Amino acid sequence: MIETHAHIYDDQFDNDRNLMLERAFDAGIKQIWMPNCAHETIDGMLALEAKYPEICLPMMGVHPCYIKENFEQELAIVENWLEKRPFFMIGEIGIDFYWDLTFVPQQEEAFLAQLGLAKKYNLPICIHSRNSKNGELNAIIRCIELIEQFGWSGLRGIFHCFSGNLEEAQRVINLNFLLGIGGVATFKNGGMDKVLPFIDLKNIVLETDAPYLAPVPHRGKRNEVAYLELVAQKIAELKEVSVKEVVQQTTENALTFLKT
Repeated sequence: MIETHAHIYDDQFDNDRNLMLERAFDAGIKQIWMPNCAHETIDGMLALEAKYPEICLPMMGVHPCYIKENFEQELAIVENWLEKRPFFMIGEIGIDFYWDLTFVPQQEEAFLAQLGLAKKYNLPICIHSRNSKNGELNAIIRCIELIEQFGWSGLRGIFHCFSGNLEEAQRVINLNFLLGIGGVATFKNGGMDKVLPFIDLKNIVLETDAPYLAPVPHRGKRNEVAYLELVAQKIAELKEVSVKEVVQQTTENALTFLKT
């Protein structure tokens, strides 16, 4: 399996990071894709890449929840790193309506700026799109609108932690993006039971978003990469296929994504 989204540099793993990674490797994880959040997460992320080259792959970008008054400084740091060395993806970037609406205009400006970096360096993007708590503000749709406004036909990527409806899933797929499916698929009211049965496996990659959004039966606790198999099992159950088929196809999807 390929873990396409995990914050393994997070301080929640400081006491047992090596053991956590051993459990992941024992569970059959062959690669871990690491999204960046902001300047303070870069060193820990790159240290893991240095320790596990070709296994732990770093992205570069600014997470929308880290967009504040100084977001232009954060973007300058991102571009400086992109000029210095290769990264395989811009991320994670996007819109978050869940926690705080104070800096939404800046989030949108930063998102468009990072789409510009994706075009400049010809890189795919990893999108964070979280709706407001009452559901009235739809971050998935807003990201789609901004992508369409940007207007680069070569843009591609992953809508990480996808939790939208079937219509939104189809819009994402039509944009040439993959759906990152994680622990939400296992939640009783997560809504993925109304989406995944109708989505071709070719449009899906697996993720945990560790240490966040742990799948059932670990919901509410710290998530870790080894739990990716629980996500694969749930997808197999919802699609009425074997776990082996889910693992094979999603791994192929991720590897193809890396090569293109």
